[in-house]
Amino acid sequence: MSRSLLFLLSLVLLVLSVAASDYDERLTLTPLPLGSLLASFDFRSNETVTDYETQNFRFFPRSLGQALRHASTEELHLRFTSGRWDPDTWGARPWDGTKEGGTGVELWAWVDASSEEEAFEKWMTLTQSLSGLFCASLNFIDSTRTTRPIRSFQSQGTVKTQNGNGLHFLHGVLPGEVVCTENLTPFLKLLPCKGKAGISSLLDGHKVFDASWQSMSIDVRPTCILGLTDCQMEISQTIDVVLDIERSKRPRDNPIPRPVPIENLICDETKPYHSQDACYPKDMTDEMAWSLSDLFGRAMAGSCPLAGEDAKPVCLNVPHERMVLASPGVTEFKSEPGPLESRCYHMMPTEEFNLQLTQQDMSAKHELGHELLRAERTITGHGAARGGMRTIFTNPSSTESVEFVYFESLPWFMRPFMHTLNAQITSPGSIHDGQIITDMYYRPAIDRKRGTQLELVMTVPPASTVMLTYDFEKAILRYTEYPPDANRGFNVAPAVIRILNEVDATGTPKDVYIRTTSLLLPLPTPDFSMPYNVIILTSTVMALAFGSIYNLIVRRFVGVDEVGDTKLQRLVKGISGAVVAIKDRVAGKSQKME
Repeated sequence: MSRSLLFLLSLVLLVLSVAASDYDERLTLTPLPLGSLLASFDFRSNETVTDYETQNFRFFPRSLGQALRHASTEELHLRFTSGRWDPDTWGARPWDGTKEGGTGVELWAWVDASSEEEAFEKWMTLTQSLSGLFCASLNFIDSTRTTRPIRSFQSQGTVKTQNGNGLHFLHGVLPGEVVCTENLTPFLKLLPCKGKAGISSLLDGHKVFDASWQSMSIDVRPTCILGLTDCQMEISQTIDVVLDIERSKRPRDNPIPRPVPIENLICDETKPYHSQDACYPKDMTDEMAWSLSDLFGRAMAGSCPLAGEDAKPVCLNVPHERMVLASPGVTEFKSEPGPLESRCYHMMPTEEFNLQLTQQDMSAKHELGHELLRAERTITGHGAARGGMRTIFTNPSSTESVEFVYFESLPWFMRPFMHTLNAQITSPGSIHDGQIITDMYYRPAIDRKRGTQLELVMTVPPASTVMLTYDFEKAILRYTEYPPDANRGFNVAPAVIRILNEVDATGTPKDVYIRTTSLLLPLPTPDFSMPYNVIILTSTVMALAFGSIYNLIVRRFVGVDEVGDTKLQRLVKGISGAVVAIKDRVAGKSQKME
């Protein structure tokens, strides 16, 4: 009886500790224009620093915590991103770009070490540990792909040094890394409910990586809340995907996309070239019909019991006049009427949850916002020796100028000429008296040891366009340094833009990040069939020469009469005699017959 009471008491204490809201998860759904939907999965959990240092983990994943402790990492930010965000159609980026990385894998961290050499050794330990943990190629982030930015990134937590050492900031990126389900599965294993319940049960690799754009992020930071004596280690895991509603409705047993039948096409008949064999798609002005089971292939498996009883894990950013059908037994909470209306849902942990929206013509639209700055980055020039980089910044605001930090991490075989760096206003009628580039940090590359690091503090006037250009030289690599697909080109990491002096609605400073697309750099590539041809030709010549010389050295040419009576000669004579006897016998029989 005492054991039963002890078990019940421990169960009650566990429930009370869970109810302290140390873990929270939320799914935010935002319809986008032209039949798209933004789904943002957010998972947050807190762990006291005391429990974290003693490895007494409750919600913090033990595998990740041990890797961070082993590498003396005080703050970590990891990004997996694929696709391209379309700001013209989808508006402002989710989380103001702070949860988004460049194409591929991006990693930056604050490491506690006494010197730069020790910090780099711990950085290598961290990348190798994360490589095995997330089934990614993070172990390829070596010294040539590691930089130390000065102003582009800022710590989001209250990081403290240990043992009197200093904090060293390191940043690495793999723009050619392909993000797939092998990275999603370890991501789900770090969650408390591990994809079995709650909003994580909707995450299916076939749906997530079939999206137009997706980003996975992991942020670990120490925070000290005012009024608390002990600090906390906060881990935030987010997944943002932009789903095409019609494409996501494809059944699971029909994975191959097929064209829409001609009788189901919705054409814009106002176009002058519209005919029976020419159809221009009509813009979807109505809100499309969809449901959670259609988009993710399954309904939500209740709520995660660790999130607490009062949690509202699913929120929908739609006007209140939008018709939404929810599962029975679900409680709906609507926000105050205004320009940004939303509704959240509370459900039972053991019951499935599903949302269904019918097609409806909406007069009010959800405000998507707009980007504070637009950037386009391309490689110019032709030939295999030199080229140029061109980045165009556009400020859409007509009243406010934009100040930002522009950060580029270039590979060592891409050698920029800083004397050709030029920034000028290209929009007609724009007048700017001050300097466009107000500060600059440049760290040149060392062949096969480190890449080029360039940071610029720039200002774009209102309603203006600034073009930043510079020339560079292409290095020639050793033949062993070329990848198997050398003719495809070499990946150049996206540029990172951090907008300065931005505040939120409450006046608190906030970070806004924008990343350009990655680039492909063609390098002078040798003909890799030549070594094969040389090897074949050389082997043939050597075989002929060696065979002839060997025969001349080893063989001895003599006359037949000089060779003595050997067994082989006796055998030859016996065979020739037998042949002659047979011929004579055949000739004798033919004479008798005559």
